[in-house]
Amino acid sequence: MAVRDIVQLGDPRLRQTPAVVKDPTLPSLASLVEDLRDTLAHSRLTTGYGRGIAAPQLGVAKRVIFVQLPGKPPLPMINPEIIARSVEKIVVWDACLSFLCIFMQVERHRAITARYQDLCGTVHVIEADERDDLSELLQHEIDHLDGILCLDRVSDLRTVCSKQEFEKRYRAQSPYAQTGEAGGA
Repeated sequence: MAVRDIVQLGDPRLRQTPAVVKDPTLPSLASLVEDLRDTLAHSRLTTGYGRGIAAPQLGVAKRVIFVQLPGKPPLPMINPEIIARSVEKIVVWDACLSFLCIFMQVERHRAITARYQDLCGTVHVIEADERDDLSELLQHEIDHLDGILCLDRVSDLRTVCSKQEFEKRYRAQSPYAQTGEAGGA
């Protein structure tokens, strides 16, 4: 449908908690998912980064995310929620399309179980872990729906660095380098 501007750090809409979507089958929701898909694809094309995006990043107060891992089918998720988390945690590099100039290490659960609806309203349950980077990505995007940014989850402030320093020093050892495609959430 359309490539939209991504809301940037400091915009209060990134800190709002949207209400649950009551009817996932509405045509307006399908249009929003297309905008999320197109905006994410455009970001990947123009910046080299982007694996997921949340509706609040487009300034839309709806509990909707769109995830597209390299080599995997696209995954639009309506009303996603984490229903189980592993006790074990991992520290991963993270970034955000709403402030792509900085990278940081954050602590995430190694594995999660999430529930969501598709555009037909069907409920799905998905299990994810660190092997395909889906666990940390879903945690990042679902955090957006609760007004939480990866900056809030920094494990050590000394890891915060510019995009240029991240690419020079750390990218080769990060999930972003595994497929040759960048991965800011």
